[in-house]
Amino acid sequence: MSAPLMQATDLRKTYTNGLREVEVLKGIDLLVEPGQMNAIVGASGSGKTTLLQILGTLAPATEGQLLFKGSRLDQKSDRELAAFRNRSLGFIFQFHHLLPEFSALENVMMPALISGRSRKEAEEPARQLLAAVELDHREQHRVHELSGGEQQRTALARSLIMEPELLLADEPTGNLDSRAGEMVFNLLQSICRDRSLAVLMVTHNRLLADQMDRCLTLSDGILG
Repeated sequence: MSAPLMQATDLRKTYTNGLREVEVLKGIDLLVEPGQMNAIVGASGSGKTTLLQILGTLAPATEGQLLFKGSRLDQKSDRELAAFRNRSLGFIFQFHHLLPEFSALENVMMPALISGRSRKEAEEPARQLLAAVELDHREQHRVHELSGGEQQRTALARSLIMEPELLLADEPTGNLDSRAGEMVFNLLQSICRDRSLAVLMVTHNRLLADQMDRCLTLSDGILG
């Protein structure tokens, strides 16, 4: 039997606030299977973003194990984790984090260029992804020339340029109006299903969460 794509066991996160310790995550167990689309919902301040940052190796857990395809991530060096994130994970956040001095096409190409691919190697896949998010007509536009929904669709395309196995999405529609948010979500869902890409999405939107394969609730530091 093959290993899960990602497995978290007894993840805990404690912050120190002066003399007081605050336990945000109290023993998270999670399995993510290849191609599985998962939503995590919960009240503001429940630790959803903290959990996603730990699962994305952007922040360490205080305790617990995190494995990807059976390999321990919590024992890797910062350099190894950076290479892992670039190769295996895609990220999309509430705020797009696009680089304003570059075009939409250049922003989508950026992770591939950082990984060492040539501009020639990166350009055609980036064009195909912009077409997939219905922005092929906006390739050469700078960030300030794009609407909020177009910016987030560009960020979605950028998150997929390295052909990751797992996409981590933190409130990807939270900064958009309902129409633009629904379009971003529908494109995300359609593209990820076409690519058999696993997804972990944090959202306040229960209507969107219920359209995923699985919806989990984070409450009082426990995921259930």
